[in-house]
Amino acid sequence: MPAWLPYVLAGVGFALLIILHEFGHFIAAKKTGMRVERFSLFFGPFLFKTKRGETEYGIGAIPLGGYVKITGMNPEEDLPPEAAARGYYRQPVWKRIVVIGAGPAMNLLIAFVLLFGLAFSRSEVTKSVGHREPGSPAERSLQEGDRLLAVDGHGGDQLDFQRRISSHKCSGRQTDGCEAATAAVLRIHRGGQALTVRVKPTYDADLKRTRIGFSYGTKPIDMNVPEAVGWSGETMWKVTEGTVQAIVGIFNSTERKKISGVVGSYEVTRQAISFDEREAIAVLAIISLSLAIINLFPFLPLDGGHIFWSLVEKIRGRPVPFRVMEQAGVIGFMLVILLFTVGLSNDIGRLSGDGFNTR
Repeated sequence: MPAWLPYVLAGVGFALLIILHEFGHFIAAKKTGMRVERFSLFFGPFLFKTKRGETEYGIGAIPLGGYVKITGMNPEEDLPPEAAARGYYRQPVWKRIVVIGAGPAMNLLIAFVLLFGLAFSRSEVTKSVGHREPGSPAERSLQEGDRLLAVDGHGGDQLDFQRRISSHKCSGRQTDGCEAATAAVLRIHRGGQALTVRVKPTYDADLKRTRIGFSYGTKPIDMNVPEAVGWSGETMWKVTEGTVQAIVGIFNSTERKKISGVVGSYEVTRQAISFDEREAIAVLAIISLSLAIINLFPFLPLDGGHIFWSLVEKIRGRPVPFRVMEQAGVIGFMLVILLFTVGLSNDIGRLSGDGFNTR
């Protein structure tokens, strides 16, 4: 794969998630009879545009997402008589909720479909040595099929082993290919007996850590349709819990470090594409699900804020003054800015530090 291709594919994949989110709003607005003035792929000045019926379709110059402009999103806006009846705030509450909820629903659907597809090609990672990279310390010291029992005298899972191996650093400045000053002591099972192997990891500048250069073997997991549905739902629930905990605990230093911004999401997607197609699909599913979750928080300008105020209107039996919604929307705006700032800060820290540890 050309070095530049993962960057392009990551950008396309990330933009598609946002575009499909907006397409959800667009198609729901059309189906419920609202007047859609514009549907744009990307932002900024139009590179191309055409008008079909009452809707203008265009492609913007900045390839980041897209947007839908529905007539009457401001209840105090003066609308021409021929358009007023089909304005957003002239519609029943249920129609407004359907239109606004269609965006996050599209992201939820994408996440489920991607995970459901992955379920049938799932494999379980073992603790046995699989592929050894040519010229790596693993190729010189390990054999395919060796089972790792412990690293530096400690057991654990594959991530524990990775962290212990990566704790062995080169002397002085960490440069690509440098050899660690100390050897990692691996306890392995080979040919019916336990052996001890000493391996000096080498530094990988791309991953920003030392490693010995092998991947674990895998064994396939057979699943039927109900099991695939269950696994997809369970995975989505775990991601939802993690996302909500990170956002709710934004003032907790430990939870705050888990938040990523656009830069981090893009970089993780790029690295996943570089490594493996399945990993890339899984990352896109998680990002799509996270976009849906964040958008459903009940604060304007997020989709959840529009849904929340529509429900308030339904309960109280009359519209909520736009001024009240605007004032309450300050909370949502501050939340979005805070999430953006924390995410960007974390991303910069990871880029300049130990990386995103996607492998």
